[in-house]
Amino acid sequence: MQSGTSGLARRVIVTADDFGLSPAVNEAVEQAHRNGILTSASLMVAAPAAADAIQRARILPSLRVGLHLVLVDGPAVLPRSTIPDLVDDNGLFPRDQLRLGLRYTRPGTIRRQLAAEIRAQFAAFAATGLPLDHADAHKHMHLHPVVGALMIRIGREFGLRTIRVPAEPPAILRACGERPGLAAAAMHRWTGLLRWQARRAGLSAPDQVFGIAWSGHVTADRLRRLAAHLPAGRSEIYLHPAVERDATLQRLMPDYDHVGELRALLDPELRPLLRAAPLPAAPPQ
Repeated sequence: MQSGTSGLARRVIVTADDFGLSPAVNEAVEQAHRNGILTSASLMVAAPAAADAIQRARILPSLRVGLHLVLVDGPAVLPRSTIPDLVDDNGLFPRDQLRLGLRYTRPGTIRRQLAAEIRAQFAAFAATGLPLDHADAHKHMHLHPVVGALMIRIGREFGLRTIRVPAEPPAILRACGERPGLAAAAMHRWTGLLRWQARRAGLSAPDQVFGIAWSGHVTADRLRRLAAHLPAGRSEIYLHPAVERDATLQRLMPDYDHVGELRALLDPELRPLLRAAPLPAAPPQ
């Protein structure tokens, strides 16, 4: 959706990733939605605090909740006996994203196990009774063409209509005073494949997504700069807020400023700049 946005109104979606990872994350999501600019959250259905996240989401009907598909560096839904080629003895996907991506390219048994786990995560989300607003993936693993195709195909069976295509335009980053390198440009170009897959399946996606270059360090100052340069069309900004750096966050993301990102979401000066336009009602499930 990078083309054809000229003349469109500017719309902003503000999303918290890793909903369900810990109570500190869940509390931040609730605070940022009630008192700040947060509009959406992406739920890890097998995460330790998923039940608490679901309970909070049920009393926040205006919070749009989607599936944060976990296929790297996190827990699976299915037991290891069902997906032995994907997870370790503790039922965790490995952290080595490159090696795991190469494994996911193999046809046959591994592909079937991968599809089974993706289906199980969508089914677990459906079991919550929450409307499925969107889907994305932990560490953008759905940029892998096999993962992306399976997520789209299986997700549509569960009513999926929108996915995140993590296309962060280097030109906008430069306008914000950043100096994106060749890797950022290459990733932006690579997202075109996922966008094509989504379009072919009739799914929608934001025109651009922000938070990749600043992952774990999205400050109010950076959001103010971004607000001055947001292009027309639908933009998504994603963050990783938490009310405190608990043991889980220290272990998994030791360099992230989760509390600082919550402060950014609660900054009252950002409301008139980034508060999202009202979205249409969630589609019936």
